[in-house]
Amino acid sequence: MTYGPITPSVLVVDDEPNIRDAVAYNLRREGIDVSLAVDGLDALRQARLLQPDLVVLDVMLPGIDGFEVCRTLRAESTVPILVLSARGEASDRITGLDIGADDYLVKPFTMRELVARVKAMLRRAAMPGPGTPPTPTTGGGLRDRVLANVVRSGDLVMDTSKREAVLDGDVLGLKPREFDLLLYFARHPGVVLSRDALLREVWGYDFPVDTRTVDVHIRWLRQKIEPEPSEPVRIVTMRGLGYRFVAHGA
Repeated sequence: MTYGPITPSVLVVDDEPNIRDAVAYNLRREGIDVSLAVDGLDALRQARLLQPDLVVLDVMLPGIDGFEVCRTLRAESTVPILVLSARGEASDRITGLDIGADDYLVKPFTMRELVARVKAMLRRAAMPGPGTPPTPTTGGGLRDRVLANVVRSGDLVMDTSKREAVLDGDVLGLKPREFDLLLYFARHPGVVLSRDALLREVWGYDFPVDTRTVDVHIRWLRQKIEPEPSEPVRIVTMRGLGYRFVAHGA
């Protein structure tokens, strides 16, 4: 994989030496700079010091567990976080996503899938946003460049440069993945989008992934943009097909 002039950095946090070393070895083979942490306190210290591009975070850690580390990191930064856990129940996955993880991978996993997910997350983190038009290299004044950063869909206005979404005059407090997902919807109003398509275009996954990740993020968005989240009118479920975004207002 080609990353350009800057080598991406990943912090791997796991107290099991075999897993930690295997993950590091496989990521380094892909040209990724890897740092290691063995517990929650070490993870927070290194994340603050190194400012990695992505964190691979085990849940079961001595001292501060991975969920608390994830919660703390998310309060401080928008660094993408991939949570690893032996607990694969839906409630645990939802907990991980609810506190700010971008993805959740259940042990045991194959190194091939972990590396694929990490590469996909790094790709998405390096991109300006789903569906964002390329920045012109010649011509165009300041007004044109500003307008290129703004996406309007009814009463929803999204500024991709500020990563800010405003709905009917109110600023929405969106997590990074929520912003990317809503931005993709705003760029494709009225289009029925399958879960697989959203995983591919928003998450960057071109391999099989549990589509419940999409449903969880949709639920979060509905809590923030729907007048009645239990009766959505903006992000509408198309049974058996996926979701459709309906613009409202002007």
